[in-house]
Amino acid sequence: MAYNTFVLICGGTACESSKSDEMYKLLQKEIFDNNLKNDVQVVKTGCFGFCEQGPIIKILPDNTFYVKVTPDDIKEIVQEHLVKGRTVERLEYKPSEDKGRVKIEDIEFYQKQFRIVLRNCGVIDPENINEYIARDGYLALEKVIFQMTPDDIINELKISGLRGRGGAGFPTWMKWNLTKKENADQKYVVCNADEGDPGAYMDRSTLEGDPHSVLEAMAICGKAIGASRGFIYIRAEYPLAITRLEIAIKQAKELGLLGDNILGSDFSFDIEIRLGAGAFVCGEETALLRSIEGSRGMPTPRPPFPSVKGLWEKPTCINNVETWANVPVIINKGGAWFSKIGTENSKGTKVFALTGKINNSGLIEVPMGTTLREIIYDIGGGIINNKKFKAAQSGGPSGGVIPEQYLDTPIDYNNLTAIGSMMGSGGLIVMDEDDCIVDVVKFYLQFTVDESCGKCAPCRIGGKQLLSILDDISAGNATEQSIKNLKAISIAMNNASLCGLGQTASNPVMSTLKYFEDEYLEHINGKKCSAGKCKSLMTFTIVADKCIGCTACARKCPANAIIGTVKQVHVIDQSKCIKCGACVTACKFDAVIKG
Repeated sequence: MAYNTFVLICGGTACESSKSDEMYKLLQKEIFDNNLKNDVQVVKTGCFGFCEQGPIIKILPDNTFYVKVTPDDIKEIVQEHLVKGRTVERLEYKPSEDKGRVKIEDIEFYQKQFRIVLRNCGVIDPENINEYIARDGYLALEKVIFQMTPDDIINELKISGLRGRGGAGFPTWMKWNLTKKENADQKYVVCNADEGDPGAYMDRSTLEGDPHSVLEAMAICGKAIGASRGFIYIRAEYPLAITRLEIAIKQAKELGLLGDNILGSDFSFDIEIRLGAGAFVCGEETALLRSIEGSRGMPTPRPPFPSVKGLWEKPTCINNVETWANVPVIINKGGAWFSKIGTENSKGTKVFALTGKINNSGLIEVPMGTTLREIIYDIGGGIINNKKFKAAQSGGPSGGVIPEQYLDTPIDYNNLTAIGSMMGSGGLIVMDEDDCIVDVVKFYLQFTVDESCGKCAPCRIGGKQLLSILDDISAGNATEQSIKNLKAISIAMNNASLCGLGQTASNPVMSTLKYFEDEYLEHINGKKCSAGKCKSLMTFTIVADKCIGCTACARKCPANAIIGTVKQVHVIDQSKCIKCGACVTACKFDAVIKG
């Protein structure tokens, strides 16, 4: 059926939690009730990326972009826009500057993005394989089966310069080639979808919005390395991504794109899903493989590497979701095309989950070499409430901070490593002047301590020791020797831990000490937390010339720590103060200050 109008509604996890599924059903009902079912098609897509403005509805072909839509808005959208042809202006996205109506491609959030991995997210119905095929889906698989040798496939990846997007940035072609060279009666292809970094949702959104891109890429790898079986290891906390993967696998099998004798050839390849229980350590490839086998997810020493002895001790090629999603495009457009994007040592694009103290949080994809300033201010719309930028944490618990002096550093693997951070899987958390560095590092250390498998002493003991020292610093009980101890333990963990979790757990400590040691010393010597985050170092005082003796603060104080009578200046008894901040909230005259 030929439709004249298409209504695309975000069906990602975040928007579904804001009732986009309910809106999808309401749209269908309203379209049916208004006799539009032969003219208008409603499509539930994946994430549009602009999460700050969700739920989003996009109407084609007139490119209308409705944001922050609620179920109560659906009837008006159908009546005004679809029936009467009039834009619902109050719901249409308004740019930061008054430019009048703008095209979607002119919205600041999208202007500096370049979508390869996210090419189909927010565009197609991820539960309809025909929509993926209509956008060149499975053409790359057909090409490698009938026109390319395994060496041709790997050489195309080599020309592209694609590096693993899971964190370390190992050349993808080299990993594939190492597995291909091994002689074995069985080889495996594995997708690492165990995305566990705080604030990260790149892989989840890719699988929710474009699952077939990963299936196709894994099959291409199977052809290149001589594997017939693949596994997608995904955490059970991603139910929507799992459902869409299950649908995609079923549809691909029905069309002969997975299973025996794909497209009538002699190549067979099948994919199964394995659910993880949410252990962060299972993002480490050897622990992940043990978990797939049914064993406890704990790292094993390397070498041998999985390419030689992996799943069930057979040669295994492992890549993460974002790496896989690049592969079909590289095969279709050529490695040379891909290699023109990015920097000399980091080709292509990178997907980031942009979160924290940022106006436009969301999922973005930018060419390698884009600066942090462009990401934060041009795409992200700057810091909330025009606060001052302090730092950005890249690479999650394994990464480090990027301070203000490096805002104009082109982001790629080499540059981030040079300044003490790392690319990681793509979490990018923005901090402002109100964030305490010690408090932030405690958060990441607590996470890695909780997620350590406990197998090796450097990680198991070292992490807890780092956290204990940080607790002392934030409580005002530390000395300058504490900083020396932090550095010594961090170096020991990095050198002696068994896997990447322990080896990189101290990165936030070392990175922040490099750029914000003065803030640590302020906590230690000055017994002060300028950001007001460390409760033990906080003090609340009443400014005498602002206090009118209204008693509001005293009445709200749960510890009875405020002394004073009506129309008299009040005083806080610091020995009783529990530092809850109720007095600050109660005072209408800004007489209570936090320091």
